[in-house]
Amino acid sequence: MRWDGQRIGADDGALPDLTMPDLALHGLLRSVRTPDFAGVTFHEVAAKSALNKVPAASSMPFRWTINPMRGCLHACAYCLSGDTGILLADGRTRRLDDVRVGDRVVGTRLEGRYRRYVTTEVLAHWRTEKRAYRVTLADSTTLVASGDHRFLTERGWKHVTGGGARDARRPHLTSNNSLLGFGQGDATAPKEDAEYRRGYLTGMIRGDAHVGRYADSRPGREGQVLYRFRLALADEEALDRSRTYLADEGISTTTFRFSPVSEKRREMTGLRASSRRAIEAVEALTAWPLDATDQWSRGFLAGIFDAEGSCSRGVLRISNSDPTIIGAITAALARFDLRHVVEDHGRANRVTNVRLLGGLPARMRFFLLTDPAITRKRSLVGGAVKSAAALEVVGIDDLGVVMPMVDITTGTGDFVANGVISHNCFARPTHEYLDLDAGRDFETQIVVKTNVVEVLRAELARPSWRREHVALGTNTDPYQRAEGRYRLMPGIIDALASSGTPFSILTKGTLLRRDIPALVEAQRRVPVGVAISLAVLDHDLQQSVEPGTPTARARLDLVRALRDVGLPCGVLVAPVMPWLTDSVEHLDGLLAELAAAGATGVTALPLHLRGSVKPWFLRWLASERPDLVGRYRRLYGTGAYAPREYKDWLHARLTPLLAAHGFGTPAARQADGAVRPEEGTYPRGSMAGWDADLTPPTLDLGPAQPVLF
Repeated sequence: MRWDGQRIGADDGALPDLTMPDLALHGLLRSVRTPDFAGVTFHEVAAKSALNKVPAASSMPFRWTINPMRGCLHACAYCLSGDTGILLADGRTRRLDDVRVGDRVVGTRLEGRYRRYVTTEVLAHWRTEKRAYRVTLADSTTLVASGDHRFLTERGWKHVTGGGARDARRPHLTSNNSLLGFGQGDATAPKEDAEYRRGYLTGMIRGDAHVGRYADSRPGREGQVLYRFRLALADEEALDRSRTYLADEGISTTTFRFSPVSEKRREMTGLRASSRRAIEAVEALTAWPLDATDQWSRGFLAGIFDAEGSCSRGVLRISNSDPTIIGAITAALARFDLRHVVEDHGRANRVTNVRLLGGLPARMRFFLLTDPAITRKRSLVGGAVKSAAALEVVGIDDLGVVMPMVDITTGTGDFVANGVISHNCFARPTHEYLDLDAGRDFETQIVVKTNVVEVLRAELARPSWRREHVALGTNTDPYQRAEGRYRLMPGIIDALASSGTPFSILTKGTLLRRDIPALVEAQRRVPVGVAISLAVLDHDLQQSVEPGTPTARARLDLVRALRDVGLPCGVLVAPVMPWLTDSVEHLDGLLAELAAAGATGVTALPLHLRGSVKPWFLRWLASERPDLVGRYRRLYGTGAYAPREYKDWLHARLTPLLAAHGFGTPAARQADGAVRPEEGTYPRGSMAGWDADLTPPTLDLGPAQPVLF
């Protein structure tokens, strides 16, 4: 649904009390702001589709969803530290912070039996703040990422962490995994300082330039000295770097055409200087240092590689006939523990090769450490994803802090980060595709499909539509406060019911009460399911921990109103908070209220504190209940979920209470075995078409929310 080309008319005068923002977006109907939603802009668009198909691999008990709005106030969890090195298509590495949309980077693609490195484009780039974890590999490569980030292992894609109610079942990294890629060990990119520049010019000029003094033999100038410096290269990148570095040292050069292109050679361009001052400066600049530094050695290797090096068919070599230069190369390689061998084939020209050992990991480490200028020698595009690097996971440490993080999305869905293959966030690019930023805009620029009802009716009228169950509220709440203005749900309900399509609604909002008459009418034609969430009965506690949400009394009234007219209503009692809402008195009182209101089913789940939720909740706890901070830190430790002992304890406490109030047990049996207490099930009545003999499917609460249920 691109906005480009979808303009269907000017402002039609709807919502006249809203003011137009200062935005220039093409193809949308209009953009509006209102004081009721501070900092949020709504973009009204004409959608091309309304029904969204759930991926076949999903465990959800439905195949179709409808999301009248796109965008979310919650940040994406797939992200890395901004100083992570991203491999560009030209072989260079750039900090993730500095990568931009449109940059060409290295991704991977399956081609036949092999996964290969390919060039791909950055489609989205955004920033957020997330709980940080450090992943350490056997070769000393480290990555700082959120717990939800995924890396490619020898056993497929795996998240950094798992181990919770929902995440225990998802694949996550363990010490038995090895990441795919080539790693980077403890290597870092060089600083482009004076020592690096001096080393680079030494390698380049000693390797491929001509510096000399000659006696002038022209008549009348006998005895005078001619000074000459000349450097000719076919690669403009190295020539440009050399010219710039010389200029930084106060050495002026002129450019000239050294040789034209031919069948066997590329065109070459040269630099030259002919003053005594310039030649003496070049000689001083390229003198061998008495004590080479790391930076000089990095620059020297980059310069001599640009001048005399090659990298083809997986072999990196540097060739020269000067024993002093060969010695300097081997000393610099040894300085960085880069294994190598000197190959003297006894050639008449005395040219000797220094060959790097260690395959792709060594080559990529060499390039990262030295940063040569000539990119054609650095690219690994087309190569197979295989190496002998020691990329076994040896540590996953919770750093205990929430920190700024960055992520990108590429055309291949992955990229190379610190030498390993990293997965993208799949949701953020939808906002980029709508010409919006994938970061803050994803949270504050909400897209409203104002024509969703008309489009839905057309889709439901197709002969191919099989009237399968459609779920609303699985991605974004259909009863967000903005629904009070846009009134999309009445039309959606009528369209589904009129077509004979069963549906269900999951919401936190009491705005659903407005549409009870429509739901009653719909239930006469099709099965309807409804679920709401209610976790805290105490008014003061509820308003403190869930500011701005409907009160417990309002939600109980909603349950009662739904049941009074014969509609089903399941309830999620989530999260149950240790020492706050897990007492027998609180749980018994809440379940009694829900039973009295007529709830058809209840699922209770313990508190989980994933991502940025944990520091937010602990700050709230320190302010409101400082006496519990120590207990929570001990209970949750460095993880996001309460330990097994607490979950078993809560399950044992809930079992008789749920049974006493007519809600059965908190974990029903399924065909494949017993459901663990923390997994839960969708509460009875929340899915369309259930009866007393049907077991609700396993509950998936989706990503962590920074506002408790």
